[in-house]
Amino acid sequence: MKKGILLLFGVFLCGSMAFTVSAQEKGGYDQHDLFHPLFHYDYGNQYRSASGKPGPAYWQNRADYRINVSLDTSAHAISGDVQVHYTNNSPDELEFLWLQLDQNQFDIESRATAATPVGGGRFGNVDFDGGYEIRSVMVEHGGRKTEAEYVITDTRMQIRLKQPLEAKGGQLTVHVEYAAPIPSNGSDRMGYLETRNGVIYELAQWYPRMCVYDDIEGWNVLPYMGAGEFYLEYGDFEFHVTVPSDHLVTGSGILLNPEEVLTKEQINRLKKAAGSDQTVMIRSAQEVTDPATRPGKKGSLTWKFRIENARDVAWASSRAFVWDAAKINLPDGETALAQSFYPVESATDSSWNRSTEYVKGSVEFYSEYLAPYPYKVATNVAGIVGGMEYPGIVFCSWKAQNERLWGVTDHEFGHIWFPMIVGNNERKFAWMDEGFNTFLNDLSTEAFNNGEYHPGRVDMHRTAPRLFPDDADPIMTAPDVVQRRNLGREAYYKPGLGLHILRDVILGQDRFDYALRTYFKRWSYKHPTPYDFFRSIEDASGEDLGWFWKAWFYNNYKLDQAVREVDYVDGDPAKGALITIENLDRMAMPVPMAITESNGKVHNLTLPVEIWQRGGEWTFQLDSESTLKSIVIDPERRLPDMNPANNAWPLGGQ
Repeated sequence: MKKGILLLFGVFLCGSMAFTVSAQEKGGYDQHDLFHPLFHYDYGNQYRSASGKPGPAYWQNRADYRINVSLDTSAHAISGDVQVHYTNNSPDELEFLWLQLDQNQFDIESRATAATPVGGGRFGNVDFDGGYEIRSVMVEHGGRKTEAEYVITDTRMQIRLKQPLEAKGGQLTVHVEYAAPIPSNGSDRMGYLETRNGVIYELAQWYPRMCVYDDIEGWNVLPYMGAGEFYLEYGDFEFHVTVPSDHLVTGSGILLNPEEVLTKEQINRLKKAAGSDQTVMIRSAQEVTDPATRPGKKGSLTWKFRIENARDVAWASSRAFVWDAAKINLPDGETALAQSFYPVESATDSSWNRSTEYVKGSVEFYSEYLAPYPYKVATNVAGIVGGMEYPGIVFCSWKAQNERLWGVTDHEFGHIWFPMIVGNNERKFAWMDEGFNTFLNDLSTEAFNNGEYHPGRVDMHRTAPRLFPDDADPIMTAPDVVQRRNLGREAYYKPGLGLHILRDVILGQDRFDYALRTYFKRWSYKHPTPYDFFRSIEDASGEDLGWFWKAWFYNNYKLDQAVREVDYVDGDPAKGALITIENLDRMAMPVPMAITESNGKVHNLTLPVEIWQRGGEWTFQLDSESTLKSIVIDPERRLPDMNPANNAWPLGGQ
C-alpha cells in the first residue's frame, strides 16, 4: 500500500494468557504487568516451533493458476476464465473450498459499501455498482469434471464438494468463467485513468482466488472491506491478456511471446536495456502516437505472461504508454530488468523519467540487504492508483514527482520482500508488511543516491506525542478495525519506528540485522504469524523481548523516564555520585545517558532494561571525581519519551 499515507505524520490480533489489550492505557508503572513471566509463553508444536521456525511437520497448501482474460475498452470491463489447480497438503480432508471474490466489494449491496462513511474515503465504494458475474463453476476431481455446487456470500465463494478433497496431497482443479466491470478507482488498488492519448487500465484482484487454509484458523475467510489487504497461497501463474492491438501490456512475470506483440525495434531496445545501467527508451513520448510502434495486425492481440512461486498477479494496459527500462544488478551475479510505463503527461525529468532509476536503486538495495530479487522483471506503472504492490509489478500515482515518486516506488517495491516473499496475513496484521517496509524504506532512502531524498533521523522526543494519542489503536488491531485516521500510524509509522528502536537502541545493528534476516530466511514463501516473528527475533538475537512486544505492539503504553535526584557518597563528590532515575509510565526501555562532571569528564553509558524489573525507581553509583554538571537521559533522542523535560538534571538543563 502506498507510502503517502505516512503524510499523516509529516514524513495475531491476539492476547497471551489472560492479558487485556486496551487502546487507552492509564499511566503508572507496574513491573509485574510489563515483565509478566507468562506473557508470550505459549508452547510450540509440530507445525510451528517455539523458536519461531516452521516446525518439522509444517505444511501449506498450493494454488497454481491458468487465466485467460479479455479487456473491453468500450465498456470498461473484463471477462475471462480461470483454472485453479489446488493441492491440499494439510492433514485434513476438505469438504468444501473457499475462494475470494474481491471485486464484489464494489457491488452496491456489499458489506464494504454498507460500511463506507457518508463522505467516502480511500477504501470506500461510492457511486459504483459492480462485482463479479459468475457464469460457470466446474470442479475437476478424480478424473471427472462436474458442475459445482457453490454459494456466494459477499466477497467469498464456497464450493461444496461432492467428494471431499483428500488430505496430504489431494488435488483438484476449479474452473470459473466470469466477468466484471472495472471501477474508475477501486479502493486505490485498481482502476482506470483517462489521459491525453488514451485510457490507462490497472487490473488487480481481477480473478477469483483461493483463500488460505492454514494450521492456525483453517479457512481464512475474512471479507474484503478495502483496508485489509490480502492473504494468498503460493503457486505458478500463466495468464493471457487479450486487448486492442494498439495497446501495450505489462504484467507480473516475464512476457512469453514478445515476437507476437512487440516490434523488432522494441525487442532490440529491450535487449540493450537488459545490459545497461542507464535507462533505455523502449517507446519514447514522441513515439506514443506512432502506429509503427505497434505490430501491423488489426483488431486484438494476446499478451502471455508467466511468473513462478508467486501469490498473485496484476497487469496494466494502454495505448498511451511511454516505456523505458534498465538493468538491475543482483548480489548473486544475476540480473533482472527494471521498467516503467507512464503517460506523456508524466514524462518529465522531475517525475516518471526517473522512475526506472528509482526501481533499479530500490530493488538493488533490498536485494543486498535481505535477499536477491526473485523475479526477472520489476515494473512500475503510472496510473490512477496512488500506490499498490503485486509480485513483479507495482502501481504508483501518475502525478507523483521527485521525492514523492521515489518514496512510493521504493515503498511498493519493498513489498516484494514483505509480503510477496514472506507471506504474512495482511488482512489481519497489516503491520507485518507495512511496518517492516516502512522501516526498510528509511534504510534504502538513506542509501539511494547519497541520501538525495533522506530527511534525516527522526527526533523521537518530538514524535512521541503523535505515536501515543489517547485514541490510538494498538498495532495488533486488524486494519479494518483501526480507526481510519489511525491506520497510517498503527500499520506503518509506529511499527516501523519500533524496528528502528530494536536495531538502534535495544539489540544493535548487527544482532538486529542477523535476526531479521533469520526470520526472513525461515519464512520465505511461507505463512508466518506475529508469534513466529517475535520468537524468531528473540531466538536469533538472544534476548527475551516480551516486555517490548507487549508495550509496543499489544498495547498503547507510553514512555516517561526521568532523573529524580543526585547525591554523593558520604557527601563527597570524589567518592562517587548516587543517581536516582524513575520510570513513570507503563512502557520501559534501556536508559542511555550522558553525564558530565564539572571537571569536564563525560560518561556515556546505557543501563539495561532489567533495572526496571524490580520497580519504577533505580539508584546507581557513578565513579565520579567531581561534582556533576549535568545528566541527560537519551541524549540522541532515539526513544519516544513523552516528557523529555524531566530527562535532564538539573531540571531544564537539556
